Amino acid sequence: MNYKKLFRTREARMKVLNFLRFIPDKYMIQLQYRIKFGRKLNLKDPKRFTEKLQWYKLYYRNPIMKQCVNKYAVRDYVKSKGLQDILVPLYAHYNRVEDIDWENLPDRFVIKTQHDGGGWNVVIVQDKKNLNKEEVIQKLSFSGTKSEKNAVGREWAYYEIPKGIIAEELLTNHENPGAPINDYKIYCFSGVPKYIHVDVDRFIGHKRNFFDVQWNQLDLQSEYPNYPGKIAKPDQLEKMLKIAGILSEDFPFVRVDLYNVNGKVYFGELTFYPSAGYADHHPDEWDYEFGKDFELKPFQS
Repeated sequence: MNYKKLFRTREARMKVLNFLRFIPDKYMIQLQYRIKFGRKLNLKDPKRFTEKLQWYKLYYRNPIMKQCVNKYAVRDYVKSKGLQDILVPLYAHYNRVEDIDWENLPDRFVIKTQHDGGGWNVVIVQDKKNLNKEEVIQKLSFSGTKSEKNAVGREWAYYEIPKGIIAEELLTNHENPGAPINDYKIYCFSGVPKYIHVDVDRFIGHKRNFFDVQWNQLDLQSEYPNYPGKIAKPDQLEKMLKIAGILSEDFPFVRVDLYNVNGKVYFGELTFYPSAGYADHHPDEWDYEFGKDFELKPFQS
């Protein structure tokens, strides 16, 4: 079933999911998985990466995850690992959208909510003079002090996260200031980096290529088309892999998102449930390949 044809806008899909908020997580996840993939979700003995991510959402309960999905609190987690030098410079933290001090923010910055995943509540400000503040306020607005039950993907780690807003430095390639920077997203299993995907032109014509840790491109497509050109191996790949290993050592799986800009590695975020566990893999065998490295048996009763 192509649910996007039935509900063409994200807003419409969110309304439906919010209406179904009363359905228990397990049954809603099974329903979503069936609708998305057209097959039954195997929770008793999951083999696929997408299946194991659903099990992860339902049964794995590491309280540190809640700190790590909070875009403000995760900074302390990164510091606790001795990696404070990779944090993007922070301009300000606000508890409410009404508290934003526009005058004291620089001409260029990134502002986003600390409690949302998926990049929906992120605003890139290239020139504050031309900023439509009302549009930004509308995008960043929220009610309450903590996030409620995640109605979209039923992602446990995002439940009851303190709400807030952060403003950070806008990372820019000095050699080509107008060009978007690549996102390097490293899939780590129990502290071992195994795969990398690179997002190119994320906000305009989004493309995505996958690599192994030796920078061999994989015959794999997931969600977005492959970038047709060659993506050069980043100069600091070994450093990035080392950082990813340190930040992922506390979890059976986490995707460590990094930037590599102007010869320096920066931290992006930690992602426990990529695409809420509903990303298609083409060819399908890669869903099993990713799943092989995702060890859940020590946590299964």
